[in-house]
Amino acid sequence: MQRLSDEQQLIKEAAREFTMKRVLPLANRLDPEKGLIPRELIDEMAQLGYFAILIPEEYGGLGLGAFEYCLVAEELARGWMSVASLIARGNGLIGALDGLTPEQKAVYLPRMAKGEFLGAYSLSEPNAGSDVANISCRATRVGDAWEITGNKYWCTFADQADFILVFARTEAMKAKARHQGLTAFLVEKPRGELPPNVKGSPIPKIGYHGWTTWELAFDGCRVPVSQVVGEEGRGFYLATAGLETARAHTAARSVGLAQGALEDAIRYAKERNQFGEPIGNFQAIRFKLADMATQVEAARSLLYSVCEKIDSKVRCDTEAAMAKLFASEMSEVVTSEGLQIHGGAGYTTHFAAERYWRDARLTKIFEGTSEIQRRIISDALLGKIAKA
Repeated sequence: MQRLSDEQQLIKEAAREFTMKRVLPLANRLDPEKGLIPRELIDEMAQLGYFAILIPEEYGGLGLGAFEYCLVAEELARGWMSVASLIARGNGLIGALDGLTPEQKAVYLPRMAKGEFLGAYSLSEPNAGSDVANISCRATRVGDAWEITGNKYWCTFADQADFILVFARTEAMKAKARHQGLTAFLVEKPRGELPPNVKGSPIPKIGYHGWTTWELAFDGCRVPVSQVVGEEGRGFYLATAGLETARAHTAARSVGLAQGALEDAIRYAKERNQFGEPIGNFQAIRFKLADMATQVEAARSLLYSVCEKIDSKVRCDTEAAMAKLFASEMSEVVTSEGLQIHGGAGYTTHFAAERYWRDARLTKIFEGTSEIQRRIISDALLGKIAKA
């Protein structure tokens, strides 16, 4: 594993302490009842600078890199993946707000760095998930505003956010260039509400609790022309900006979940007695833990190497896909084994084992499914093979 600098080690240790003292107890209490992440915790995260990690210092951010961002996410996910995901609602939405003008950045990024202006991301639709170019939600120019109409899906934090970054089609879909004609809009809204002319239904999830994920119906939601992000018609490129860091972030969350499952399983193996001795003395359990620890460390090493490449401005889209694929697949296996070591107790909400397992399953789906990652990797290896 790559050696951390003294500063990185301190960042990691501080995030670990915050997680064990504040995040984990809240997760253990609130996740079983599907409670929301308290605003007080969000404010504490803001004070620690967790929404400012990737924001440049000139805008009040910490000006750090993907490595530090993922170190914090990994530790937060060890407690509650939803909290580790929350930091992406700041940090410039990991590249999605790169299209802001200097004037817009001066207004929004300092507030974001302080945790005062956190966003939700509205890209997916019922028929547009991995296929981003298939977006059909439309925005029509009406005087000095745009009116957005259509349905969106999988918009987490839509109600509690201060704005929603919405991607809509402003030009007709073209057969050979379907990705063209998409535009991004920054839709400001009161915290705790949806925007005017937008209705929403919570999506019933099996995990990823702590916040609400929404299906949204836009019906003429008006957005000033000044709230267009980036160039009109080129929203696809904003939607795919920062994918390397986003996928590293998912790998970090996967590693954090697996680390939590490993630590909890080790503790349980020492405490749980069967046949007159701790189950940790049985070879079957010991070998499970050995495999779990090895897989976690392998994923962590791959993740850290990708973070180094990102921060060195080395192109690593293939390696980021590998890290995301390997870490998420590993996380599901390791958290499942952690639950197995807990036996019947693991199938209850009395232990965090089942939470890690449920949340790990999601990491194979969001930020590009495992199948999409395999497509990216195999295309890099093989390219397009000519027919004989």
